[in-house]
Amino acid sequence: MKTDIILCGVGGQGILSIATIIGEAAMKEDLYIKQAEVHGMSQRGGDVQSNLRISSEPIASDLIPMGSADVIISMEPMEALRYLPFLSKDGWIITSSAPFVNIPNYPEIETIKADLEKLPHVIMLDIEQKAKDAGVPRSANVILLGAAQKALGIEYEKLEDAIRSVFGRKGEAIVEANMKALAIGKEAQK
Repeated sequence: MKTDIILCGVGGQGILSIATIIGEAAMKEDLYIKQAEVHGMSQRGGDVQSNLRISSEPIASDLIPMGSADVIISMEPMEALRYLPFLSKDGWIITSSAPFVNIPNYPEIETIKADLEKLPHVIMLDIEQKAKDAGVPRSANVILLGAAQKALGIEYEKLEDAIRSVFGRKGEAIVEANMKALAIGKEAQK
């Protein structure tokens, strides 16, 4: 088993929390894991990206080569396109459909969506709206994680266990909000 994952978005959207949950779940499955992160002016809404490699065999490098990512999980649709050169031909993109317009020349969202819809394996969700509708507005990132579960090849129960482990110290209400968000994402992947 080998899964190369690129997580991307804009600072403050919860990319690193997703990486932590996936990493915790992978360790519960006794898998090897390597991670590399890039924080680009995240406090100002800049690019944040993480390479996450999971395998049943030892992993030599923490960086994912061009054309070999199995999954791109993106909190922002333009960021999904930015990392498209890293996606394998059979790879999956799981992305938010709502733009985070932080630059003056941000492309038309219809153009971005049309480019994404040309790809064979894409799940595009308005996670912000789903999170608000469900009363878990701070857990939109975990909705995206739930939608990516099958593409990641990690058992759903292991992700639930990881959420309990990662958020347990913050209290039961936070754990339950994230469990609810994970279930919303799982439902959306059908």
